[in-house]
Amino acid sequence: MLLFLIAVAVIFSIDRWVSWQTQPHIISDINKLPKFDVAVVLGTSKYLGRTLNDYYLHRIEAAIELYQLNKTDYFLLSGDNAHRSYNEPWTMKRDLLKAGVPDEQIYLDYAGFRTLDSIVRAKRIFDTDDFLIVTQRFHCERALFIAQHHEINATCLAVPGPKNHLGYKVRLREVFARSKAVLDLYFLDTQPRFLGPKEPILSESRDNGTLSENTVDESDWTQK
Repeated sequence: MLLFLIAVAVIFSIDRWVSWQTQPHIISDINKLPKFDVAVVLGTSKYLGRTLNDYYLHRIEAAIELYQLNKTDYFLLSGDNAHRSYNEPWTMKRDLLKAGVPDEQIYLDYAGFRTLDSIVRAKRIFDTDDFLIVTQRFHCERALFIAQHHEINATCLAVPGPKNHLGYKVRLREVFARSKAVLDLYFLDTQPRFLGPKEPILSESRDNGTLSENTVDESDWTQK
């Protein structure tokens, strides 16, 4: 019983530590955001069964508003592409295109299987270490925690989430996800599942770096 109580105390202490450490970098009011070169929108399923997923809806609505307010030059849509019928990045791109976001401002990362993959690949593959993250507040905290560990200067726009029982279940899972993040970062040195050559988003990175234009390397799971 004592070991169990210690484990519970450690898990919840980590949860509070992650929240405390990242608060200064979270913004809820989109109008208070400075302009960013790149906004990384973290993917999730568009539907839960036959119901539209509020987590997805609010992230996409925020991305559209960022474009309308000219708060970012480019979007990096990062998510899972587990199989042909489930493609988070392309689903997000399709909805942004419908809202009028130009295709040339949208980049896709099909290898954002986990939050760690999405954040680290934004730096190591897409060559940006100063960007805006778009997701719900609880997810902002873990994403920023990962970014800080990898010396990424990120800010997160905290968007609303569902107000039903689903929100409480997801938040409870987040408590354990944060303990896993600490293990990944400080003990296991976990790396993204896929890495490869750089695909810089910003033109100055392409001019000074490895690519002269936006190319596609399917083996690296990235695509313009």
